Amino acid sequence: MGEASMVNSRQLISNGNPMEEIVGFSRAVRVGNIIAVGGTAPVDQDGKTVGVGDVFLQTKQCFKIIKAALEEAGSGLQDIVRTRVILANIDDWKQAIEARKEYCLESRPVDTIMAIDRFVNPEWLVEIEVDAVVAD
Repeated sequence: MGEASMVNSRQLISNGNPMEEIVGFSRAVRVGNIIAVGGTAPVDQDGKTVGVGDVFLQTKQCFKIIKAALEEAGSGLQDIVRTRVILANIDDWKQAIEARKEYCLESRPVDTIMAIDRFVNPEWLVEIEVDAVVAD
C-alpha cells in the first residue's frame, strides 16, 4: 500500500492513486478507533480491472485491497463491523456474498447489498465499502 499520514489524530491511508490528491479522497481514514474504507474497486496496482466479467473474482480483489488498507491503519479484517456490497447487477449478489464470506465469516459484520445503474468503469461489477472499529 501507499503511505499513511497523521493530522490531528486523523490517519489518511493512501494506495497511491494520483486522483486522491487531485480530487481530495483517501482509500481509508482512521480517526481514533474508527476506520472507514471508501468504495473499493476491483483493480490491480496498475489500475487495470481484475476478473473482468467475474463478480466473484472482482469481490475478492476488492477485499484484498481493503485488507491491506485496514492493516496499514493498524487493524484487520477482524475489526470490520459493516460492509456495503455495491453491484452493477443485483442478480450477482450470491457470487459476491460467496466471495465476501471468505473475508468476513469470522467477524460477521452487518451488511448491505445494493445495486446501482453503473460504475465509472463499465468493467467493474462490484465495489465494496467497509467500516471497522478497533477494539481498545
